[in-house]
Amino acid sequence: MGTAPGKKLEPGVVDARDAQRALRRINDYLSRTARSDEDVRVRLETGADDEALVLPRPVAEMFASMLAALAHGQGVQIMPVDAELTTQQAADMLGVSRPFLIGLLESGAIPFRLVGRHRRIRFADLHQYVREDDARRKGAADELMDLDQELGLL
Repeated sequence: MGTAPGKKLEPGVVDARDAQRALRRINDYLSRTARSDEDVRVRLETGADDEALVLPRPVAEMFASMLAALAHGQGVQIMPVDAELTTQQAADMLGVSRPFLIGLLESGAIPFRLVGRHRRIRFADLHQYVREDDARRKGAADELMDLDQELGLL
């Protein structure tokens, strides 16, 4: 398996101005419709007035989040929460080497399962690790800031 399951758009693949334009239009529409359970009807620019794509509102809101990232020149990736990744795919997503990731797995930092001799990591577990790691880093940075203030270094 060469790529992670799901769809990925690298930064710059979508023109940021086009994404910004679409984001404005979708946000305008979402702000005009008060009901959060109402489906979103998207008119296609094909010339046919009766042709519309109907999306559940949470999907339209997810599109708005993706467009916001694209408008700022960032890439986006959609991944099913229950997807399983190979060690290489997980390492690539974390931006670490495969041996480093295997160390994290073997230390119990990230849950995994064995399929034969191969380790598989649930995307949800990998995402949870990232959230916890970010929180640990923020806590450490906050402690350093507090220490700097106590010592009068700031």
